[in-house]
Amino acid sequence: MKTAHEFGVKKSVRTLAIITLFSAIGFGHSAYAEDKPATPAATPQLTLELAQKIAMSTLQQCRQDGYAVSVAVVDRSGVLVTQMRNPAAGPHTIGSSLGKAFTSASMGQPTARLANAIAENPALNGLRNMDSRMVILAGGLPIMIDGQRVGGIGVGGAPGGNLDEACATHGLQQIGAK
Repeated sequence: MKTAHEFGVKKSVRTLAIITLFSAIGFGHSAYAEDKPATPAATPQLTLELAQKIAMSTLQQCRQDGYAVSVAVVDRSGVLVTQMRNPAAGPHTIGSSLGKAFTSASMGQPTARLANAIAENPALNGLRNMDSRMVILAGGLPIMIDGQRVGGIGVGGAPGGNLDEACATHGLQQIGAK
């Protein structure tokens, strides 16, 4: 018959063995985790500072060209990051620039290309009603950094969408985006 003391020693040894085993597993797991990268590969981000630089460069280029416009920059999800308006721009340019930015970020296409596709194929006209925030007029471009879409820019107010787009292109070039 085992004594209470022998039973207690065996229980203590078993408990110590279990603790040691879990500690070894835990330490092994920690060492393994340190070998892995701490974060997934960095993906380009549209920071507030970049968005403001794009918007200001675009606004200044349009002003230099003689156009009073509004400029909106959105993130990849179409959420507004920054918006600027020349005080001489019409009030409607605020909504049109935001809609063009949203559309280009959402669809991953220049809004002029979407407008042309609808003009050439009227069956695509339903794109205009897909989301009430979409504005399918020239002047919106997706923002691409390192080959990845990170947002969209929209310009409204120049006397032609092609002129809005030219100003937006200038703004993107200032940060090395396409």
